[in-house]
Amino acid sequence: MATQKARESAATEGRGGTAGPPERWSPQRKTDVVLRLLRGEDLGEVSREVQVPASELEEWRRVFLDGGQQGLKRRGGDPTDRELVRTRAKLGEMTMRLELASELLEKRLG
Repeated sequence: MATQKARESAATEGRGGTAGPPERWSPQRKTDVVLRLLRGEDLGEVSREVQVPASELEEWRRVFLDGGQQGLKRRGGDPTDRELVRTRAKLGEMTMRLELASELLEKRLG
C-alpha cells in the first residue's frame, strides 16, 4: 500500500497533481520503471500507470540491459575496485530481495 501511494505521488510529481505523463523523465525515474518490469510487473499495467507507451518502456529496458552488459565487459585493474563492485552488487541483490519480501508480506497482511 505504501509503495502504491509512493508511485501515485511520483506519477503526479512536478505536474501540480494533474493527470498525464511527466514532461521529462530523469535517468533515476526511468531506472525505477525498468526495475519494476525486470521484477515481473506487467508491461501493459506499468505503461498505463506511468502513461508511457509500452514500446518506449521496452526500449528503456533494452538500453538498460545493454548498458549493464557493456559494463560487465570491462575489466577493473584494481582488486579493491573489483571488491567494491562485488559488494555493491550484493547489496543491490539483497535490497531487491528485501523489497520483494516486503511486498509479499504486505500483500498477505493487507
